[in-house]
Amino acid sequence: MSSTLTDVSQIYDTILILDFGSQFSHLIARRIRELGIYCELLACNIKLSELKFKPKGIILSGGPYSVYEAGSPHVDPAVWDLKVPVLGICYGLQEIAHTMGGKVQKCDKREYGKAEIDIISPSKLFAGLSHPTVWMSHGDSLSAAPIGFTVVAKTSSSPFVAVENVERNIYGIQFHPEVTHTPEGTMLIKNFVSGICGIKSGGWSMNSFIDTEIERIRAIVGPTAEVIGAVSGGVDSTVAAKLLNLAIGDRFHAIMVDNGVMRLRECEEASVELREKLGINLTVVDAADLFLGKLKGVTDPEKKRMIIGNTFIEVFEAEAAKLEADVEKKGRKIEFLLQGTLYPDVIESVSFKGPSATIKTHHNVGGLLANMKLKLIEPLRELFKDEVRALGELLKIDANLIWRHPFPGPGIAIRVLGEVTPEQVRIAREADYIYIEEIKKAGLYRKISQAYAALLPVKAVGVMGDHRTYEQVIALRAVETTDFMTADWFEFPFDVLKKISSRIINEVNGVNRCVYDISSKPPATIEWE
Repeated sequence: MSSTLTDVSQIYDTILILDFGSQFSHLIARRIRELGIYCELLACNIKLSELKFKPKGIILSGGPYSVYEAGSPHVDPAVWDLKVPVLGICYGLQEIAHTMGGKVQKCDKREYGKAEIDIISPSKLFAGLSHPTVWMSHGDSLSAAPIGFTVVAKTSSSPFVAVENVERNIYGIQFHPEVTHTPEGTMLIKNFVSGICGIKSGGWSMNSFIDTEIERIRAIVGPTAEVIGAVSGGVDSTVAAKLLNLAIGDRFHAIMVDNGVMRLRECEEASVELREKLGINLTVVDAADLFLGKLKGVTDPEKKRMIIGNTFIEVFEAEAAKLEADVEKKGRKIEFLLQGTLYPDVIESVSFKGPSATIKTHHNVGGLLANMKLKLIEPLRELFKDEVRALGELLKIDANLIWRHPFPGPGIAIRVLGEVTPEQVRIAREADYIYIEEIKKAGLYRKISQAYAALLPVKAVGVMGDHRTYEQVIALRAVETTDFMTADWFEFPFDVLKKISSRIINEVNGVNRCVYDISSKPPATIEWE
């Protein structure tokens, strides 16, 4: 592979999605990836001259704006001169109409929900579709088709549900094919990306990604530079570390910091998996006493996060300095920092609507970069979580690690409400271990997106044997979600909850009561702190 091909979009045929701020934009990317076709999502107002690749096709997403209002977003006019197929969805259709002589106006009544469409003209976009049900979500609609466009579909209330200009290869639809409420939406998307744009399904897969990514890493890092990176034992950092290991061997140095607030036996188990089974060049730093000492007396969750984040940076940098000294003795230099960034993080940062308001500070090793003057390498930057897991399976990483539930950077420190002490950490750890163990025994672990036990800063009266007790309360949390932006609490069988509660109360010293959290997100968050 040429050393200049250091972006995935330069390696694979790519569909470009221009995001106008729709809540569904990421779903367009998901559907295309599921077809085995690579795509990237960028802000709608990006200049095409800034792209390092020429897309095979462009999709304009929906959005919450009105194209005719001042200040509404519009694409770079160069989009229309690129001579590649374009598909506009909802606002994207209205952008096409607004630009090309059609008319867009406010609906008398907002159209939201399922609708039945009538296909009135043959179209490659609708080839093979038999189900007329689609999902609408719009307050504006076309009152006149753009000049030179044929009307392909309509509903009883919308005469311009789908339009096309085959000569210019521009297509527009008022509904959302990317949502599951449009039963044949994926087929329509496939008709566009494969049938119209000419990209063969299956070219993008984790099987092909492994080899191309290893080559790409080698091209970026070069033959002599060395790389450091923090690993936690989670799926993202482990998969990223294994890719670096396959690409450059022991020139990648993984650092695991034991901060004293990891899950029970997590550091030991992760160390065995990374070092002994995966062959990764790993250094484990035991800094538990340092972290717990700094957390003494602290109860505010934001302060906990800041202390853990800042202390992590201090410990990581100190260990990196030792490694750098050793590397320099061999006449080499550490030049890169590994990060396990995933594509949803990228989408959030490039979305036209911008990042969401900060609800709480996230633990991110990105703060290391400014101080350490290292170049960033992010091998998972283009992947969704399910793709990372599929990649992990191909890399022969243990299934328990691949499917492990998310764990916050500050660890159990934000699952111990109130002051974090070694004793409180012990209680929370042991309760959490039993909870997860019983969930797995019941065959429910993969049905739950995230589960954990939190230790509440309250005591309750109880009776154990002939003795009155006054001990602490464990709150159990389990949620189902697809994107972690919204979540519903998991409906456990009562016999499973009963066994979990019984085991925790009987086996964890210091606990005499369990409660189950039945709050959804929003208004609650998934973590208690």
